[in-house]
Amino acid sequence: MTLPWLMVAASLAAGGLHVPQDLQEQVRSAERAFAKTMADRDLEAFSTFVSEEAVFFGGSGILRGRDAVVEGWRPLFEEAEAPFSWEPEVVEVLPSGALAHSSGPVKDPQGTVVATFNSVWRLEADGRWRVVFDKGCSAGGE
Repeated sequence: MTLPWLMVAASLAAGGLHVPQDLQEQVRSAERAFAKTMADRDLEAFSTFVSEEAVFFGGSGILRGRDAVVEGWRPLFEEAEAPFSWEPEVVEVLPSGALAHSSGPVKDPQGTVVATFNSVWRLEADGRWRVVFDKGCSAGGE
């Protein structure tokens, strides 16, 4: 059993639905590292944060599976400057420690908020958090 699972089990055994703070920080750090792949223009690194079973919703439709997500996002990595950036504001983890949700602003290169992202992360068998669902909505809420 990995350390995060032991901590979750201990928390649940203590009689509450408290999520250990370090699990939230793990997801927050994973989200920041995921966003850094866009800033660094590193599609290969980006792919390591996407689950094999991922479903990403976007303007061009639904992308299913890591390969489809990577190919769908490839054009976003082609220019020298990133077309957008994102930063987690809210991170919540289930008491089981298996799934998490992160959300926050998406900004254009000038720093204007243009959307909000919502990602669902899963702690996978290798001990890494990966995105299983991702969907954004415009700054206007659509």
